[in-house]
Amino acid sequence: MKAAQWDPAQQKVVVNEVPKPSPGAGQFLVKLASASLCHSDLMSMALPHEQPVTIGHEGAGYIAEIHPSAENRGFKVGDAIGFTYIVNYCNECEGCAVHNNHCLTRESRVQGFNEPGLFAEYATVDANSCIILPENLPPDTSAPMFCGGITAFHCVDSCELTPGQWLVIIGCGGLGQLACQYAKAMGFKVIGVDINDEILSMAKAQGADAVFNSRTNKNYAEDAKAFMDRGPNKGADAVAVFSAADAAYQSAPKLVKLGGIIMVVGLPKNGVTFEALDIARGTYRIKGDSTGIPSRMKKAIDFTAKHNIKPEVEIYKSLDDVNGMVERMKRGELTKRQLVQFA
Repeated sequence: MKAAQWDPAQQKVVVNEVPKPSPGAGQFLVKLASASLCHSDLMSMALPHEQPVTIGHEGAGYIAEIHPSAENRGFKVGDAIGFTYIVNYCNECEGCAVHNNHCLTRESRVQGFNEPGLFAEYATVDANSCIILPENLPPDTSAPMFCGGITAFHCVDSCELTPGQWLVIIGCGGLGQLACQYAKAMGFKVIGVDINDEILSMAKAQGADAVFNSRTNKNYAEDAKAFMDRGPNKGADAVAVFSAADAAYQSAPKLVKLGGIIMVVGLPKNGVTFEALDIARGTYRIKGDSTGIPSRMKKAIDFTAKHNIKPEVEIYKSLDDVNGMVERMKRGELTKRQLVQFA
């Protein structure tokens, strides 16, 4: 089969012929319908690989084969499914109750990092990681939901807000735009902050009550607070940072109200830093969320289907396009999620 692989010698993505995998114990073989590019895929390419590695950890497709040990789980060949990106975990230990990457009994692996990824015609996935897709979430466009979409839902859902409260989304790219849709569907008021006017326009079109460019408007924090009109210097009930930029995290405390939540989502190269005194005295609270564990998927996918939430996507038809997709992401040119549809 064909797979798009990061070649460390050439420092680019190339399409290679690789062996078609077979499902192991507890696994399905999936024929991919779509695979999408996530910013964390760049992290995979930055790792010291000795051999080409198939990239990608966001995908959706159809069950092509079921290992005998994975039968009788409510799935059948031909089912349209989505899935999380961890394989080889027990789904029973204390670590798996937090995140399957913390499995205490097996060496879990991450697709696109130390396990072949999803920019390929076929992939093996753990049956525990899978969910049957609702009819209005077709697999040929749903890849971004499995990592990005689920992450966006969990992060908004974990902000502890009630309808009518304010959420500031810093970083209104693909995940931030999904977060905006989820927040509006949950009844929250939303302000988007980004450095790209085109991206901000898309966030506004998806329901943001107001948007501010933090690069061109030096008073964006004050203007955002004024727009919320909540009294002297009172910020948002929660601020979710979807950007991986250091400046994005530095701006979060300026936008959150006293005692509000700062949600860590974006992954800066050098980590994040907050003032210990502010945390100790409750100036703000720090939380984080991610794709989470498979048992949380159903709530996210049911909500997505009920409210017809869909990512804005650029669609490509060939694995040969993946290197160009990566280069565009590196240059910061993207306003939408990028995905490859398989024939």
